[in-house]
Amino acid sequence: MPEMTPSVGAAPFNASAPAAESSLYRKITWRLLPFLMLCYVVAYLDRVNVGFAKLQMLNDLKFSETVYGLGAGVFFIGYFLFEVPSNVILHRVGARIWIARIMITWAIVSGAFMFVSSPVTFYVMRFLLGMAEAGFFPGIILYLTYWYPAERRARMVATFMAAIPVSGVIGGPLSGWVMESFAGSHGLAGWQWMFLVEAVPSALMGIAVLLYLDNGIRAAKWLNEDEKRLLEQRIAEDRKDKVEHPSMGAVFADRRLWLMALIYFCCVMGQYGLTFWMPTLVKSAGVSGVFNIGMFTAIPYSAAVVAMLLFGRSADKHRERRWHLVVPMLLGAVGLVGSAIAGGNTGVAVVFLCFGAAGVLTSAPLFWSLPTAFLSGSAAAAGIAAINSVGNLAGFASPYLIGWLKDLTHSTNLGMYALAGVLLAGAVAVLTVPGRLVNR
Repeated sequence: MPEMTPSVGAAPFNASAPAAESSLYRKITWRLLPFLMLCYVVAYLDRVNVGFAKLQMLNDLKFSETVYGLGAGVFFIGYFLFEVPSNVILHRVGARIWIARIMITWAIVSGAFMFVSSPVTFYVMRFLLGMAEAGFFPGIILYLTYWYPAERRARMVATFMAAIPVSGVIGGPLSGWVMESFAGSHGLAGWQWMFLVEAVPSALMGIAVLLYLDNGIRAAKWLNEDEKRLLEQRIAEDRKDKVEHPSMGAVFADRRLWLMALIYFCCVMGQYGLTFWMPTLVKSAGVSGVFNIGMFTAIPYSAAVVAMLLFGRSADKHRERRWHLVVPMLLGAVGLVGSAIAGGNTGVAVVFLCFGAAGVLTSAPLFWSLPTAFLSGSAAAAGIAAINSVGNLAGFASPYLIGWLKDLTHSTNLGMYALAGVLLAGAVAVLTVPGRLVNR
């Protein structure tokens, strides 16, 4: 378990020099964030590359849109069941070993997707992938609380989660290129090669975690003793008024936690509705060819990278959390509706998909500044995992709902309207959260 208790009687490190403290946090950020982002890029790529595989796999295996939507969503059942235990174990044994275990396990499962041949094997493999990956994202969110106090955390979480659209910028063209270039090689379809090739980076990054990541401040050999004392003092000050070590029953009886889970459910509905169906939406806008579709999907994801960083920086600067979450959720709703109305007008549809991706993908990192403002320690380990696991049930509902509606209406429009309505409901729920609880 990461050691977070400050040294007794430790004097503040250079307390009269705020610039020195800012320089120290920049040092930490450059040490941790690029590496954690790279881990999440390969994680998210393995999670959603099934959206590209869909462009060939459905025809090869004779799957319906409903079968695809259910399979895409079954991932989150495994994720839901193993999320809380995984995060509690991470808090006890340390991030380095547990995150490495997660990444290597999901790499093996992701590569094995090349052997999918029926709806049943598709469902089983998606469930196993969710089980393997459970705990990674909330584990990283928990890990950031070991290093950053609340007033610095929104920007750090937003920077980390910028890996989602970055994975889209990289993964779209990469997936399209692999599927076109390797199709038929050694008797394997393009989608089979894609699953195999894109599993390799996850395995390599899992090994890198074992060699690079530290469990917490006290274990970091690249910090001197004065730097460690300052950081531990800041974390101790940040935890002073938070829920720290309640029973698990007390954590789950907290109504604030369930409100957070509801809000996050709405965010995730939009997020996975967009990411699992982005290639299909781009194809519906008039783009043909797997590689071309991959290139076009990079445009909305690029817009999302910019939006996530700008909103995260603004939220920390103004120490305001609610409206910095509400505005992106509303922007995402407008983008989803507009992309549906645009139909086959490629230019207009892509512009609205940029709004949709910017809003939907920015909502999730800004959301996490809410619960981490009042949870800490073991409460944070269990609470963050519980919120994430319940919220991620939307990852099951969202693709299945859109797939079913597409089979029913032969269009994704009704699904986009439904997702926009959920985002609006989530924005209203955010405004019920007291500002004094989260604006810090």
